[in-house]
Amino acid sequence: MMSAQRLNAAKLARRIAIVIVGAALMTLAAKTQVPFWPVPMTLQVVAVMGFAVLLGPRLATGICLAYLAAGAAGLPVFSGSPERGIGLAYMMGPTGGYLAGFLIVSWLVGALSSGRGLIGQIGAMLAGLVVVYACGLAWLAIYVPAAKLLAAGLLPFLLGDIVKIAVVAAATALLSRTRFNLRALDQ
Repeated sequence: MMSAQRLNAAKLARRIAIVIVGAALMTLAAKTQVPFWPVPMTLQVVAVMGFAVLLGPRLATGICLAYLAAGAAGLPVFSGSPERGIGLAYMMGPTGGYLAGFLIVSWLVGALSSGRGLIGQIGAMLAGLVVVYACGLAWLAIYVPAAKLLAAGLLPFLLGDIVKIAVVAAATALLSRTRFNLRALDQ
């Protein structure tokens, strides 16, 4: 009986550590700018999709929730913060819909990609990208006129996000050739 409790406590501690490290990596991804055309890109989509595909829906969602909670509490974890604001004010700004989309996609992509091969994982990530853009554009429409919405919130970022999905797919393919199974951490 006691050893089962220790095992459960160890699993819980491992999951908490993964969520904390994941939220820190998500912050790093948000703060990293990569020169790209037509606009520089951050690595948030890489982090969200990578966590979902590699860790599964529960841990990926936990990581995203921790990241959003840290941001809501006022920590400068988001791209462009603290320069463009912090806390709930930032989250209610023009990019708030994309942040909400990340949370939904953490679960969705994790669930859709579970047990799938590379093509299924790519399909799950592309479906997730549609959800991120749908949430982001719906919220951005509060701030941007409809005629300029796609030019402001989709077109400049689409190519970079496709490249990011390709990077996650390549990394996943490389990791799948090893015995390193990150999804086992969510068991």
